[in-house]
Amino acid sequence: MVRAHIIKLLILAMLIIAGILLEVAGLLDAEKMLDIARQYSDHWWLVLVLILLQAVLFTFALAGSFFLWIAAPLYPPAMATFILVAGGTLGGIGAYIFSKHLSDDWIQRVEHSHAYRMLQQHNNFFTLFAMRVFPTFPHSLVNYSSGILKVNLGHFITAAISGLAVKSYIYSSVIHNATTTVSLDELLDIATYGPLILLSALSLMAVFIRYKLQHRHNEKQH
Repeated sequence: MVRAHIIKLLILAMLIIAGILLEVAGLLDAEKMLDIARQYSDHWWLVLVLILLQAVLFTFALAGSFFLWIAAPLYPPAMATFILVAGGTLGGIGAYIFSKHLSDDWIQRVEHSHAYRMLQQHNNFFTLFAMRVFPTFPHSLVNYSSGILKVNLGHFITAAISGLAVKSYIYSSVIHNATTTVSLDELLDIATYGPLILLSALSLMAVFIRYKLQHRHNEKQH
């Protein structure tokens, strides 16, 4: 028991050190990393590197989402979407698996989150999809909550791929096509994130309807 606790503390220490080193090295600075990536944009292996880096960061609840600002300017929307979906999904699976190694403090933080409480009541595809597609929703909480609750892995992966694909393509299109600082304004415009909110709302509505139908079915049986 003591040994397991020590291992968890060592893992947390390693994550903190990794985060500090990435920050000091400037690898969590999107602008600097984009400058580096531009030098190798003609090489096929850069796609694999971007996917792998995302997967590692998402696995350990670090800033994987900022790769949107790397992939979208470098590649057409379809390729950027592939990179973001692959990295985000692999990182999600990594976090799902890694969640069983979280310390008690981390587990308590996750359990107090909205994502955990929502999945605790409705751990289905529609809820997961709604969370993935909703703008600015914290993916790390979805990943760790799903792992702790042992959400159906098939639903988890399918929702991650579809939700990330929709959101990544919309954002990648705006960023890739923008040539001025207006890109940020466009990204925050209701016309951009409005469809994402609508999709998320429709998904949650489907969860509500499914819950009501199941509730009525149970009442009839009793």
